[in-house]
Amino acid sequence: MNKILQMLKLQQQLNDATNGEGWEKGITRNGKRIDWKRCTYLECAELIESYPWKHWKNIDAQPDYGNIKIEAVDIWHFIMSQGLEDYKIQNLGTVEDLSNAITQLDNYAAFLSETIPADRDYYEQIEVVENLMKVLFCQGSTTELMEAFLDVAIQSGLNLDSLYKLYVGKNILNQFRQDHGYKEGSYIKIWNGQEDNVTMQRILEENAEITPELLYEKLEEAYPNT
Repeated sequence: MNKILQMLKLQQQLNDATNGEGWEKGITRNGKRIDWKRCTYLECAELIESYPWKHWKNIDAQPDYGNIKIEAVDIWHFIMSQGLEDYKIQNLGTVEDLSNAITQLDNYAAFLSETIPADRDYYEQIEVVENLMKVLFCQGSTTELMEAFLDVAIQSGLNLDSLYKLYVGKNILNQFRQDHGYKEGSYIKIWNGQEDNVTMQRILEENAEITPELLYEKLEEAYPNT
């Protein structure tokens, strides 16, 4: 199974567990309306905030590429969810068909390469993110949405392998959050003065071949006692 297909299947499982089967119709089992596009453009705004774009504040700061990558992975959760919904509701094909369509995108070959943050002005990098938002607002097709996301991933310093590793890490963290009271509002997100995302990244960096099961165990060990 290729990594794109694995991520799509993991996202389907996470959505089924979190929202209930049939979430593709736009409603959770608790009756809450789902809007993946709103989720995406709000995450895009958070990614943009990782660039020092403000002319009145921290003018000598540098982009926080560590957080930019995390925000791009968060966006990927919602982009995949939108794609899975589109393919089911619009009868576009199976999850395998969606995976194949992504691997046929014009910028997919560039996405496979080792990447570093693009050597372009970071205002231009922000425009790449804003283009994804434009595709959302203009009701672009699933293909256009996926292609615009790959551009964001590439200029964020992610390739397929690094996106996959961070996605699996965030997927397990999201499961961990749900199991520890995220929906109920009792989950503790700040661990020893840092967001749980930072702890998750550190565990991945310290354990090159970590399994999802072991990552969950290590998150459990690091979770603050209440």
